[in-house]
Amino acid sequence: MKNTNNQLKEGDLVICTVKRIEGATVFLELENNLEGSMMMSEVAAGRIRNLRSYVSPNKKVVCKILKITPDNIQLSLRRVTAKEKEAVMEQYKKEKVFQAILNTVAKEPQKIIEAIKKEYSLSDFFNEARQNPSILEKFLSKEEAVNLSKMILEKEDKEKEVKKVFVLKSTSENGISDIKYILNVPLEIKYLGSSQFLISSKGKDFKDAEHKIAEILREIEKRAKEKKCFFEIKEKK
Repeated sequence: MKNTNNQLKEGDLVICTVKRIEGATVFLELENNLEGSMMMSEVAAGRIRNLRSYVSPNKKVVCKILKITPDNIQLSLRRVTAKEKEAVMEQYKKEKVFQAILNTVAKEPQKIIEAIKKEYSLSDFFNEARQNPSILEKFLSKEEAVNLSKMILEKEDKEKEVKKVFVLKSTSENGISDIKYILNVPLEIKYLGSSQFLISSKGKDFKDAEHKIAEILREIEKRAKEKKCFFEIKEKK
């Protein structure tokens, strides 16, 4: 399949779905059915002990475009920072929410989406519509715009925040680099001193925020064991 999306360029961050792994190459699918591939060396830095913790069939990952040719898009996972991944995934979620809302109020949602994408990204349009609902009438009928505006306001983020404190120590000569590797995760972490760190997570409710933070803490604990570091979650008193 030839890649015909001229809007993509080298250095862009894109959401991809892992399709299959053949030898030392990972094959992925981008949005709009575009195809891409990634060499094993671009999955992660250093030796990969468990490939499936990074890529497995049907897993969605955030990749950076390295090179575009008529028949392929070369991608990298390891060159995407935790903050970049978080930002792209957040934008992706907003776009999915907007598409779901639009499907319920518009007669021809796909045509509307295509028209919007000529001028905006969906997440930017979603944010703009929250602040300036009149912009909706540029792409929808008056009735559709009113209904969509109501639903967007109902979806207004009312995020809850969960915080946890944990201890992370290393006695290795490479302790600083090990700690940086362990804490390279898509959530905000602050150093409190005395080897203590504060990690915070936001969600639409406490259950969602708790789930996010628990998942990341499991990953931190796994990496700490890998690097033979001390890790402990501080319980509230």
